[in-house]
Amino acid sequence: MNLVAALHPTNGDDEFLVQFALKRALVTAEQVAHARAALGNSYGTGTYGEASTWETGRSREAALLRVLIRAGALDPAVLARRVADEFGLAFMAALPQQPVRSDVLARISPEMARRHRVVPLEAGRSFLRFAIDNPLDWERLEAIRTLVGVELDPVISPTDEIERAIELNYPIVDEVVNEDSGPGADVSKDLTNPGQSDPGTGFEQELSRRADEPIIHLVRKLITDALQRRASDIHLEPTATAFRVRNRVDGILREVAAPSRELHPAIVSRVKILSRLSIAEKRRPQDGRLRFDGGRAPVDLRVSVIPTAHGESVVMRVLDDTSARLGLAELGFDEQDRAAWQRLTSRSEGMLLVTGPTGSGKTTTLYSVLNGLNTPSRKIVTVEDPVESQIAGINQVAVRPETGMTFARALRALLRQAPNVLMVGEIRDRETAELAANAGMTGHLVFSTLHTNDACGAVTRLHDLGIKPFMVAAALKGVLAQRLVRRICRHCRRQAALAPAERRVMARMETGSEPPCAFRGAGCEHCEGSGYAGRIGLFELLVIDSDVRQALHSGSAAASLRARWRCQGGRTLREDGMQKVRLGLTTLEEVLSSTPSSDNEETNL
Repeated sequence: MNLVAALHPTNGDDEFLVQFALKRALVTAEQVAHARAALGNSYGTGTYGEASTWETGRSREAALLRVLIRAGALDPAVLARRVADEFGLAFMAALPQQPVRSDVLARISPEMARRHRVVPLEAGRSFLRFAIDNPLDWERLEAIRTLVGVELDPVISPTDEIERAIELNYPIVDEVVNEDSGPGADVSKDLTNPGQSDPGTGFEQELSRRADEPIIHLVRKLITDALQRRASDIHLEPTATAFRVRNRVDGILREVAAPSRELHPAIVSRVKILSRLSIAEKRRPQDGRLRFDGGRAPVDLRVSVIPTAHGESVVMRVLDDTSARLGLAELGFDEQDRAAWQRLTSRSEGMLLVTGPTGSGKTTTLYSVLNGLNTPSRKIVTVEDPVESQIAGINQVAVRPETGMTFARALRALLRQAPNVLMVGEIRDRETAELAANAGMTGHLVFSTLHTNDACGAVTRLHDLGIKPFMVAAALKGVLAQRLVRRICRHCRRQAALAPAERRVMARMETGSEPPCAFRGAGCEHCEGSGYAGRIGLFELLVIDSDVRQALHSGSAAASLRARWRCQGGRTLREDGMQKVRLGLTTLEEVLSSTPSSDNEETNL
């Protein structure tokens, strides 16, 4: 019997069992009211106030059911038999006193057995027989069905019998529990091939043993295909009639073949289980993390789940540790900017900012810098939201607003750790900005990011946050603005003639000189016909020298500051992009679409 298909979805908690008992006169309304009152007083004391540590973390209704049973107000055996009769399911008053076979137990992990109050009894190639006390707990049944991938054959048993069987078959010493796991926690779980998981992590072993099951195999394939296409993130999006899967490759979303709409809930549940997120929570956003081992080096994925009008949308962002080890030249710095930036980052104090919109590679640049500074003689600490790549030798702290660990609070605490180098993931408010600026003026080298269009705009942003001009002038040593553009595929790069509009734009940017030839990608199997493979950075570096510092101290407007910087030879993002067009690294279209223009620049092609 396919119970999941036969039963209508419910709210999925144990309130159903309490209401069922009330309607069948198995418990009185007065007893339920007393039990609810006891729970309202932190479980209370005495007859109705008893509660076990097993109930910690479960819903209030689940605790209510347990309180009624322990108080003797409700007979679990009678309740279970009535439920079985109501839905025409098998009933088992007493579960086996001997442990279930290990191969059957392996179908359901200890963590899942305790969380969903189920015990496997028998298993075959196409079925799983298990004991449960609530046949309408949709979330439990959906989680089990997603995990095991076979027909479900439920048996109704009393709640206390199921608890006893769980303790018998899953001793608490064998359970793998991570107290830090939960929404937003930095937890990595292996989605590995059979036989490749760590023997000490039973939950991961249990997952890997069923890599050939349909949903698990499908999730593995979605991730593997995305990684093979060099995707930076994977989007699983439900619509009214379809299930859409898109991969972001080189900053561009590309739609790929997707499973049927009916498989969307099972796939989302599978991703949630791997990320240690709650499959019962479908009304609030959740964030987690998982580790995928596709046969090569393991890859971490940051998972974001958010409810939409047609179901939950999932985005899995690939956290590529290799990008954190790239050198400045590989990122796209030319010799002039690289030398200037290295001089700034070799200082022992001051504040350096990297600016740009979301997805412009700011964190990658900062990781690259920190890797270069990471020596035994320096203490480096970071505050990030979240920690995207873990770097050996660096103390990295994750922001957790739900526990009060904000950027400002973490930064204040880390300053007492006597660091040499600080990296603040993002300056979002006045308090964080003031702390970072003060740290830069008191002997620390501070890195951070801002969301601004260009380098000079960072000064305006700091003023808007309430930082005084004299503090900005004293603390700020340099600002690096950046963008990412697609790189021409080196396998199919060809010289191409310029269109008249392109020639006009390039001539204007070249101050009237004869525009050079352009390069394009013809399209090949390496770039999947797009003509692009990989990305490269465009950079705009503002170095705070004495003249610029004087302008900062006087509170000059961004336009005046920019004019002074330009007179000293400052090069804009677009000009850096044009240099990379001349070198055949990217195309004119990429540069014009990714960089801000000034009022006197022609940008239409």
